[in-house]
Amino acid sequence: MKKTILALDGGGIRGAATARFLTLVEKELQKDNLDLKSTVDLWAGTSTGAIIAVALATTDLTMETISELYNPKLANRIFSENKGWFELDGINAPKYEAKGKTKVLRDYFGTRTLADVPDGKHVLAIAHGVECNHPVVLKSTRPEYRKLRSSEVVDASSAAPTYFPTKRVRYLETGDQDWLIDGGVISNNPSVCAMAEALRHCDGARLDNLQVLSVGTGKPTRYTSGRDSQSWGAIGWFTKGKIISLLGDEQVSAYQAMTFCSPGQYIRVNSPLAKMPGFPLTVSDDMDNVSSKNISNLKSLGDYWFDHFGESAVALLRQQYTGESLDSLSG
Repeated sequence: MKKTILALDGGGIRGAATARFLTLVEKELQKDNLDLKSTVDLWAGTSTGAIIAVALATTDLTMETISELYNPKLANRIFSENKGWFELDGINAPKYEAKGKTKVLRDYFGTRTLADVPDGKHVLAIAHGVECNHPVVLKSTRPEYRKLRSSEVVDASSAAPTYFPTKRVRYLETGDQDWLIDGGVISNNPSVCAMAEALRHCDGARLDNLQVLSVGTGKPTRYTSGRDSQSWGAIGWFTKGKIISLLGDEQVSAYQAMTFCSPGQYIRVNSPLAKMPGFPLTVSDDMDNVSSKNISNLKSLGDYWFDHFGESAVALLRQQYTGESLDSLSG
């Protein structure tokens, strides 16, 4: 029996495409009385991907219910603007308040903790410690993390610098604390981290029996002028160069995961955020574009991904996939 990993990238509201794709996958699985809880051994996520992964692993919510987080009403509550008098759009203070996001996540996750993952299965969410200056992988295999509320874990993993305030997390077991930010600054694609965790903690896991379904949030395609970038300082890189997105690039991890997996045991669901044959819509690469039109287009992108990857992804989760490993669409 192969060990199955579901690894989900960060990307803010672009997780709407991820959620839509997985909703369609789960609907297919339900035809055989299966779902994304029964078919996965380890869930891994960064930022918005952590929200989906931890919800699947530690709650009884269906993927369809989880996907309701990505509607304009809740999205605007999550991305609630910081309205201080002298605060300049993420330049000298976080662009958004934390209260809205924290409240929505608490409402969705309730009192669930990382300890609520099913027996014999595991979940992880990637964050980064500001004071300790190293990655912090909040995972169900660490005793000091198991009592953490699921909402608190994903709130920290999605605390994107310049967008949301740093999140303090206290560990009841030890009395210690960390100040955490979005894991996308170090590992926006959690696939390789998830594989390492599975090899350590999933009984019987080996590289040759690991299979990975990795879902992105779209690849930005906007043009950046190399000549113009020569004169940019901090503000230029933040406002024009989208430096946070560059730091969180997913393609190196995708290449590594595909290389490590045996042939036919890796599927990477992703595509450029651009018009493509069969997909004529315009999708913003901003992680905070919560307009109704953009969210609708992101969900349509999830439909497009399902048309291209859905059958293979469902077969992989059923442990019936016999094709080649699949990489993201190139446009």
